[in-house]
Amino acid sequence: MSTDAKIPQALAPMQPSQTSQHSVPPGVKLPIYLDNHATTPMDPRVLEEMLPYFIEKFGNAASRNHCFGWAAEEAVETARERVAKLIGATTKEIVFTSGATESDNLAIKGAVAMYREEGDHIITAVTEHKAVLDTCKHLGKNGHRVTYLPVQKDGLIDLEDLQRALDGKTRDGKTQDDKTILVSIMSANNEIGVLQPIAEIGRLCRERGVIFHTDAAQSIGKMPINVDKQNIDLMSIAGHKLYGPKGVGALYVRNKNPRLRLSALLDGGGHERGMRSGTLNVPGIVGLGKACAIAQEEMLKESCHLAGKRNRLRDRIMSRLDEVTINGSMEHRLAGNLNLSFAHVDGEALMMALNDIALSSGSACTTAAIEPSHVLRAIGVSDDLAHSSIRFGIGRFNTDAEVDYVADRIVETVTHLRELNASS
Repeated sequence: MSTDAKIPQALAPMQPSQTSQHSVPPGVKLPIYLDNHATTPMDPRVLEEMLPYFIEKFGNAASRNHCFGWAAEEAVETARERVAKLIGATTKEIVFTSGATESDNLAIKGAVAMYREEGDHIITAVTEHKAVLDTCKHLGKNGHRVTYLPVQKDGLIDLEDLQRALDGKTRDGKTQDDKTILVSIMSANNEIGVLQPIAEIGRLCRERGVIFHTDAAQSIGKMPINVDKQNIDLMSIAGHKLYGPKGVGALYVRNKNPRLRLSALLDGGGHERGMRSGTLNVPGIVGLGKACAIAQEEMLKESCHLAGKRNRLRDRIMSRLDEVTINGSMEHRLAGNLNLSFAHVDGEALMMALNDIALSSGSACTTAAIEPSHVLRAIGVSDDLAHSSIRFGIGRFNTDAEVDYVADRIVETVTHLRELNASS
């Protein structure tokens, strides 16, 4: 990380009732944020570049008749170049959106609508983000056939399963008549951090003339991505996952070999070459571009630092606690991700006891009841263990001292809860 980047000010001070009763070592300020898969704090360098576009350079990028509009348009095109450079694309292939959810919807619904005469079969995986799963479910209710690929215990799809589905065959050898038009597989899972074999998936799709979309919200800026080398046709990007602002994202849309067209979700004005109408969020787009530029320069070094902190956290916990399970592949994994299950512990009690640390539970509150994570279920984790799972998301601004404090708090809390469990 550049020495120019400063650690953001801590989150709002905790209320007295939340103040940790535990010894806090020098250099550690509570609360600690370790949920960087949910969102990342904005890099101060990103904010600095955005600020002029709120007040001084406030023009509409579509205003072509005066200098305010020209300045806004120039800033947007600079950001477009930065996003494109990070993924090996051209500026004509970058469409700005409100975030990865919109990008996922535009990619999947837009491609299916545009190419509906060529087929109606869609392939995805059971561990996808809800933005993809719910979009595919919606299309399934409207007459499209959707195949949901299972994953192996390590969280990776089986490429043979994908090949069978692409060739219109089921596991029992039956043949389906409808042609596959789209495959959507995320590059990095948002819960267990598992990295899918994107290049191999892209190759299988390209050989069969099938459009390949990947949700890269978690992986963009964290690992090298090249849309040509990996045969990616559509790719979703979110600004707030790589130390940029919320409410802005992008969709990569391949412009040649083959050139793709999408049916727009939003009509009116014809912005972004007709694929996404609406006045552009210039400050947000500037921030996304700056975040991509920083990632371009610092990604490899930062990835090594994050992997070291992740392994430090893992070893410090697992060397002192038994019956702790790592969920997902450690070999194919985002550098800053760790997802652990703690046996014989009530998950809700564990999270409540760790109220000075921002973490994510392995359970997602989808209705009035708390349901086990669909990702953990898909890799064979029992409901009990899924409820006692924690996702650790280590980010750019976390320190070794914070990692050590979190590990010590986890060990202390799990040990205490297990003792209570055994005595009850």
